[in-house]
Amino acid sequence: MIIPAIDLIDGKVVRLYQGDYNQKTEYKLDPIDVLTTYAKGGAKWLHIVDLTGAKDTDKRQIELIKSMVDTGLMRFQAGGGIRRKRDVEQLLEAGVERVVIGSLAVKQPELVKSWIDTYGPNAIVLALDINIDEDGHKCIATHGWQENSGVKLEDLLADYKSVGVKHVLCTDISKDGTLTGSNVDLYSEVVEQFPHIHWQASGGIGQLDDIKALKPTKVSGVILGRSLLEGKFTIEEAIQCWQGE
Repeated sequence: MIIPAIDLIDGKVVRLYQGDYNQKTEYKLDPIDVLTTYAKGGAKWLHIVDLTGAKDTDKRQIELIKSMVDTGLMRFQAGGGIRRKRDVEQLLEAGVERVVIGSLAVKQPELVKSWIDTYGPNAIVLALDINIDEDGHKCIATHGWQENSGVKLEDLLADYKSVGVKHVLCTDISKDGTLTGSNVDLYSEVVEQFPHIHWQASGGIGQLDDIKALKPTKVSGVILGRSLLEGKFTIEEAIQCWQGE
C-alpha cells in the first residue's frame, strides 16, 4: 500500500535531507490538515517521525500525535528516537498501532526482541537504514545515519527471525530525499530473501514511474514524504498507480 509520511519538529511539518537536521525544509502546513488531505485521498496509514522526540525523548510530541490519532481518519505507525519501553508504551497508549524502532534495533537487539515478544510482531516496525558498499554489502547505519554499525542487514534479520519480526521499513540512505528513484534491486533482493517480512520501501520517489518501478518487487508498502509535500503528484495518483489503474 501507499503510506504517506509526516516528519515533525516542534509541531511543524518538515523534511530533512538524508537525515541532516541542518538541511531542513519547513512546510507551512498544519499536520492535521495534511493528515486529512491524505485520508480523503484514500490513504489508510500514516507514518509519523517525531524528530523532536528523536533528539530529546523528554520532548516527545505525544499530545500532537494523539490528536492526529484521535481524528480516527487513518491508522498510524510512529517513531523517532525510541530508546525505552516507556517510549513504546506512550505511543501505543496514544493509539499508534505500530511503533517504529531504528538505531536501538541494531544496538540493543535483545531489548527490542523482548518488546516484539511483549507487544507482538504487528506492533513493532524495524526501521533499517542501509549503506551499500562497493562490494554490495548492505550495512546498517545508526544514529541519524551518522554511524556505520558494521552490522549487515541479513545478519540482523536472521537474529530477529526468532521472535517472528514482521515489519521492516528499509531505506537506501543514498536515495533519501533525492527524488531520483528507489533502489529497486535492493527491494527485489530483500523481499526474495525474507518473504515472511512485510517490507516498506522508503527514499527517493520523485515521480509516479518510481512507484510503478517498485511494483514487481512485491514490497508491502511504499513510504512517500517529500514528493507528496512538494506536489510532484497527489496521494490519489500515487494510490491509483500502485493499484495499477
